[in-house]
Amino acid sequence: MPKRVALYLQDAHPIPDGIQYVQYAEAKGFEAVWQAESRLVRDAIVPMAAFAATTKRIKVGSGVINNWTRNAAIIAATFLTLDDLAPDRVICGIGAWWDPLAKNVGIERRKPLQAMREVVTVVRDLLAMKNVTFHGEFVNVTGIELDIVHGRRAPRNVPIYIGATGPKMMELTGEIADGVVLNYLVSPKYNAEALERLEAGARRAGRSIGDIDRPQLVVCSLDANRDKALNNARKLVTQYLGQQPHIMKASGVDQDLLDEIQQVLTWPATEEQIEQAMELVPDEVVQLITASGTPAECRAKVDEYLAAGATCPILYPLGDDVKAMIDVFAVGS
Repeated sequence: MPKRVALYLQDAHPIPDGIQYVQYAEAKGFEAVWQAESRLVRDAIVPMAAFAATTKRIKVGSGVINNWTRNAAIIAATFLTLDDLAPDRVICGIGAWWDPLAKNVGIERRKPLQAMREVVTVVRDLLAMKNVTFHGEFVNVTGIELDIVHGRRAPRNVPIYIGATGPKMMELTGEIADGVVLNYLVSPKYNAEALERLEAGARRAGRSIGDIDRPQLVVCSLDANRDKALNNARKLVTQYLGQQPHIMKASGVDQDLLDEIQQVLTWPATEEQIEQAMELVPDEVVQLITASGTPAECRAKVDEYLAAGATCPILYPLGDDVKAMIDVFAVGS
């Protein structure tokens, strides 16, 4: 069993239920909970605050906010506030967002590497309680600091993790971040290039790969009924095969299958198209890029990701019984 394990929540559960799951995960030895923020559905900060306020030990991370819609000063102030709520338990996970969503809300994601570098630099300096002047292409601040009148003025221990997918962003992460949030719905072998890029970036900063924490999102559909577990994951896998064929090909999915699915799915896909495409996706593909099946199969798959360089699985529960999944991965079980 992994010595470190974390929980990932999106918007599938009401927030009060999410609080209960996080409290249960804390009692079972989970290290962290990561709250998603991707689609226009659930902000990460509000549930993070709820989780932080109702627990005592578990870390609370954003998995991930984007670096475009909140400016660097507001990001720093937000995570300062979360750290006030749960000192030394908050993680700032940040990513470069994605199109077409960003474009549809008026964001032009140009020079994403430069934009990320500038935001991370300023957020880190502000949380270190520095007075910051920075004039970049995307971040322009003059003589600002976190203006704490009442409370702790000490530098805050809020590590910054980048949700990187592309090779160049992965290198930047190795250079400037405390950790990377490795993506889900990839095969374990997909991690090989990611780690090479992380290491290259780390070397530029005089660091090693061991200095970069590498938790990985892992879709986990667990049930004693194997068929039920696989079918719970198949829909998500099918949609991802259609949306990210280049990543799927790099993970070892056969090109003929990807072509078949592309012929069925349009963008955005209808429910009927998804159901039709699901019939094309065999069990072995579901299990290639997720931890799905019986408890033993799920544990074995998580072990593959750890062997491929991940340091901590961040389990995204797709099964009907979230607490059962937490029980299977309870630390010390």
